[in-house]
Amino acid sequence: MTTSTASTSPGTGQSPEELFAEVCRQARSAARLASVEALLGWDEQTYLPPHGGGYRAEQAAALAELVHHARTDPAHGERIVRLADGPLGRSGPPEVAGTIRLLRRDFDKHARLPARLVGELAKTSVEAQQAWRAARAESSWGTFAPWLERMFALKREQAACQLPDRDPYDALMDDYEPDASWRAIATRFDGLRTALVGLVRDCTGAAAKPDATVLERRFPLEAQRRFVHEVAARIGFDFDRGRLDTTTHPFCTTVGPDDCRITTRWDERFLPTALYGVLHEAGHGLYEQGLPRDWFGLPPGEAASLGVHESQSRLWENLVGRSIAFWSWCFPLARQAFPEALADADAEHVQRALMAVKPSFIRVEADEVTYNLHVMLRFDLERAVVQGTLPVADLREAWNDRFERDFGLRPPSDAEGVLQDVHWAAGLIGYFPTYTVGNIFAAQLMHAAEGAMPGLDRDIAAGRFAGLLDWLRREVHAHGRLLGSERLVERATGGPVSEEWLVASLRRRYGAAHGL
Repeated sequence: MTTSTASTSPGTGQSPEELFAEVCRQARSAARLASVEALLGWDEQTYLPPHGGGYRAEQAAALAELVHHARTDPAHGERIVRLADGPLGRSGPPEVAGTIRLLRRDFDKHARLPARLVGELAKTSVEAQQAWRAARAESSWGTFAPWLERMFALKREQAACQLPDRDPYDALMDDYEPDASWRAIATRFDGLRTALVGLVRDCTGAAAKPDATVLERRFPLEAQRRFVHEVAARIGFDFDRGRLDTTTHPFCTTVGPDDCRITTRWDERFLPTALYGVLHEAGHGLYEQGLPRDWFGLPPGEAASLGVHESQSRLWENLVGRSIAFWSWCFPLARQAFPEALADADAEHVQRALMAVKPSFIRVEADEVTYNLHVMLRFDLERAVVQGTLPVADLREAWNDRFERDFGLRPPSDAEGVLQDVHWAAGLIGYFPTYTVGNIFAAQLMHAAEGAMPGLDRDIAAGRFAGLLDWLRREVHAHGRLLGSERLVERATGGPVSEEWLVASLRRRYGAAHGL
C-alpha cells in the first residue's frame, strides 16, 4: 500500500506510515484470534459431541475476552487517535483514511464494553444454543424461556454500554447494519408490507396456482449432496477455499482469507431445503471469497454490513436460483441426479413449482413473497422485548397472535413457532431486519446488473455465471466496508435505495406464474 507522506508523527519517533503499519498489525492480530473464535463456533454447530457444550461455553468465553483485550488495548487506541488526527487520517489514500476512520469507530464502540460482559455473552450464547436445540426438538418453550430472559438482559446491557446515547435496539442493530435506525427501517417495511399483503392475496386467490408437488418426491440424500456441491461450484464457490457441512440451522462463517465454511440441512422429501440452503449460503461465501484478500482482518477486507451480505445470498438464492434461465441450465443436472423423481418433469415444470405462494410456518422454507412477512414479525417482536414493552414471558403468545394475524395460521407447536430460529439463542438480536434489507438491496442490484449485461439471462441459461459474479465483485465485494451499505448500493445502481425494486421484481415474476 502507498501513502502520501513520510513525515514523523510528533512525539512518537514514528512516521505516520510506521504508525499505520503498527495499528494494522494489532488489528490483524485481533482478527486472527477472532477467526479461532469463529472456528469454535462453526465446530459447535456441526461436529461438537452432544455433551461437549459445557466446556465449549468456557472456551468461547475465554477466547471472546482475549479478542476483546486485543481490540481495546489502550495503547492501540492512542495510536488510532494519533493517526486519525494526522495527515493519513485527514487526507491519506481512501483505503488508508477509511481504515483509520473505521478502526477508530470500532475501538470506541468495543472499549465501552466491559470484558466481563463480553465473556458472559459468549458463554451464554453457547449454553443457550445447546438449550435451544433440546427445546426445539421437544417443542418446549418453557424449558427455553429462562435462557431467553438471560440473553435479552445481557443484550440490553450491551446496548447501554456500547452506544448509550442511542435507542437500545438501534445500538444492537449497529453490530449488523451500522448506523441503521429502526424507525427508518420500519417506515420502509410498512410500505413493503402493504404491497406484499396485496400480492399474497392475489397469488393465493389466483385460479392458475403453480403445483409444487414435483418438489415433494423422493430425492436420495447422497444424490442431493453431490448435486448441491456441483451447483455451488458451478456458480463460483471455490471449494479449494471453502467446504460444505451439515447443521441444524444453515449458516456461513469465515475462518481465514482462504477458509470459508458453508452449511445446509437435508430433507429427502423436499429438494428446495438443501438446494436453496446451499445457494443462499454459497452467496454469502462468494462475497467472503470476493473480498480483497490482502486486507483480511481490516475494514477494506470486511463485509459492508449484514444487509449487503444478505443481498448477495438472496440474489443467488432467489433472483438467479428461481429463474427459468437458471433451471434451463440446471435441470439436466437435476434429472441426472434424480432420474426417478424428475422422470416426467422438465425445466419449466420445476421452475414454476418454485413460484408457488403459500403461507407457511417456517421462515427458512417460506416462499419468496411471504418470507419478508416472517422477518417483519421477528423485527417487531424482538424490538418490543429490547425496548421493554413485551416481556419475554409473553413472547410465545405474542408470536402466535401476530402470526395468525399476518398469515391466517396459528402455529401448532413451539418448534414451528417461536422456537424455530437460532438467532435469539445465539444473541443475534437486531439481525433479523437485515434479511429484508438484503432483499431490498438484492432486487436493486440485480436490476442494475441486468442493465449492465443485457445478455445475462442467456449467460445463466448456458451455465455462464462468471459475468454476474465479476460484476458483483467489482461493484460490491471490492469495496469492503469502506463505503457503508446504502452508499455502496447507490453507487453500484446509480440511484437511491428503494423497496420499489423488490416489489416490482416480485410482482413481475410471481404475478406471471399465477396468471395475474
